[in-house]
Amino acid sequence: MRYLVVGGGGFIGSYVVAKLIREKSISEVVVYDNFCSGKKWHLKDFVKNKKLKLIEKDIYEDEIFKFSKGIDVTIMLAANADIAAATTDPQIDFSQGTHLVQIVLEAMRKEGCKKLLYASGSGVYGETGYEFVKEDFSPMEPISTYGASKLGCEALICSYCHMFDMQASSFRFGNVVGGKQTHGVAFDFMRRLKIDSSKLEILGDGMQSKPYIHVNDVVSAMFIALDNQKTKYDVYNVAPKDPASVNEIADIVLKQMNIKKSDCEYRYTGGSRGWKGDVPIVRLDTSKISSIGWKSSMDSIEAIKKSVGEMYDNLDEIMQHD
Repeated sequence: MRYLVVGGGGFIGSYVVAKLIREKSISEVVVYDNFCSGKKWHLKDFVKNKKLKLIEKDIYEDEIFKFSKGIDVTIMLAANADIAAATTDPQIDFSQGTHLVQIVLEAMRKEGCKKLLYASGSGVYGETGYEFVKEDFSPMEPISTYGASKLGCEALICSYCHMFDMQASSFRFGNVVGGKQTHGVAFDFMRRLKIDSSKLEILGDGMQSKPYIHVNDVVSAMFIALDNQKTKYDVYNVAPKDPASVNEIADIVLKQMNIKKSDCEYRYTGGSRGWKGDVPIVRLDTSKISSIGWKSSMDSIEAIKKSVGEMYDNLDEIMQHD
């Protein structure tokens, strides 16, 4: 078996690559990444492994077609990593999202790769409040270009599956956390507190609450879905049932960094939402992926505590490479 991981140098990608390298049935893992947001140090443990072929190129180049030859499964993880960036540069989610997916699909079609795993997100739903939304929720009305791009990608993938005899699964993840993060709420808090522990600026009112999932659970969900694929196209919510709030994340970070809460002033900015386009409340029904054998190994608080501990142990190195 040969896998192509587009965006394999990124946060989630590096954990996917680690799993693939360990699998005896897999002969080659081709990582295609231009490292505009991915980090080479994410792959430092594998660079000398004979299974790994690292291609440092842009997807816009025709090389993606050449390296799609003979691939059994493509995993598409490349996307704009800075979701809030679209507030000043809205085209970024299309040039680094929807357009890239269409190029990858064309490479698959022309070179005969028939299976795809795609990292989508919960932003496709828009604002649904405290309702635990299922995958067939309607109408889906994204409030950010990021969510709109992901929804457009899902539609493209579905159409290619039906028109060109492919199989694919899209995954609407909760907020993914883990030790190799280079962005996200907890990482941003740690970086700010490392500079000045007397105050912490929090975007929004701190009451935003969403499910947070450890990256290890994300990886397990993807491969369980791959092993159980029976239709041309499927989509799954992937998240713990319980949420965590931004204030809870701040408290966890302070405790990990041995900063007393009484010694740190929380300063709230940006109103109740935070950045424009953010969905402050997210709840995901995960009964569909649970029905094929997946279960989150941690709740949101446990996932955050684990990832914060992992990041803290390597914070100096992460900040040095960031």
